[in-house]
Amino acid sequence: MDSLLVASFPNSYSYSTTTTATSRNLWRTKASANNYSSIASFGAPKASRHKRNIQKEYNNLKFWKPNLSLYCRGAEGCNRKFVVKAAPEQSFESEQPAFDPKNFLDAFYRFSRPHTVIGTALSIISVSLLAVEKLSDISPLFFTGVLEAVVAALFMNIYIVGLNQLSDVEIDKINKPYLPLASGEYSFATGAIIVAASSILSFWLGWIVGSGPLLCALFISFVLGTAYSINVPLLRWKRFAVLAAMCILSVRAVIVQLAFFLHMQAFVYKRPVVFSRPLIFATAFMSFFSVVIALFKDIPDIEGDKIFGIQSFSVRLGQKRVFWICVCLLELAYGVALVVGATSSCLWSKIVTGLGHAVLGSLLLHHAKSVDLKNKASITSFYMFIWKLFYAEYLLIPLVR
Repeated sequence: MDSLLVASFPNSYSYSTTTTATSRNLWRTKASANNYSSIASFGAPKASRHKRNIQKEYNNLKFWKPNLSLYCRGAEGCNRKFVVKAAPEQSFESEQPAFDPKNFLDAFYRFSRPHTVIGTALSIISVSLLAVEKLSDISPLFFTGVLEAVVAALFMNIYIVGLNQLSDVEIDKINKPYLPLASGEYSFATGAIIVAASSILSFWLGWIVGSGPLLCALFISFVLGTAYSINVPLLRWKRFAVLAAMCILSVRAVIVQLAFFLHMQAFVYKRPVVFSRPLIFATAFMSFFSVVIALFKDIPDIEGDKIFGIQSFSVRLGQKRVFWICVCLLELAYGVALVVGATSSCLWSKIVTGLGHAVLGSLLLHHAKSVDLKNKASITSFYMFIWKLFYAEYLLIPLVR
């Protein structure tokens, strides 16, 4: 059907005599059109009111079109509005897209930042293995304790990364437009519901389990994650490079190592607290790694951070300098790990940890030389490679003896 043209006019105008006459002719034409429509429809087969109304408007506007154009030319400041074309049987009501569970889950996968989810799960499992003293310790009790800790921590992880996205929607439209909130796949309300539900479920599971170290880890992570992202006075610590790095360091390097080890050692196994050599090594090594992650994650996001006043180290020092600082810090950590492995009293631990860290350090240097610092995709790819090194380290940590 032809486009339906709707014209809206100001409340008061001064019209010329010609315009007034044209207006009278317009309304006569409208009346004639209505009569024509009524006569044409008399005796016809019964049709739906919807179709009759559309046909009536169509007939009216066919008659109106020449006069309506003249009328608009005669009126100063006449505003014209147009509506979309519609077929005779098409509804004028806007249709909401149907809910698609597959698309929702795909968006949730990206919303949860899977590389952080994998890192959290691996770190808890790895640290929990440090509490294993003999083969019989790997029992249903062990798996139950690990599962309780992992599930509660993953809900808290989703709260932290989700809150960061809620606070950074406008920044992410520049830095990470593929995220659900920035792309519009999730509304702000949907994101807020997921974030709130995740925090409630995390604390609820921690309370049900009744582990003091687990609750302590969840609470400190909640406080630091909130302070890092939320945009209220004295908070939003991500604006300040040192505070942002300290938040990530505290959670990834200290809380994860100590709290989840104590959860297994003291709460699950009911043993006295002993800070073993592998635990001290894991905490020290992951301190280096957490600083690298805190520094490197801002390198690809320098464009949006500059616009919104986020004073990251990459903004202040430049991408190239921060990039090589991160590489040097990790190589230093791998060097320390080689020394720790070489001084181990256990032969198989000496070989595995020494060889493993030598290989990882070599891979890091090889990949670093091939990164194009002018290409955001290349930098982001290397950042994901650093997370793979992070995962690999947690596979080696239980073997340090």
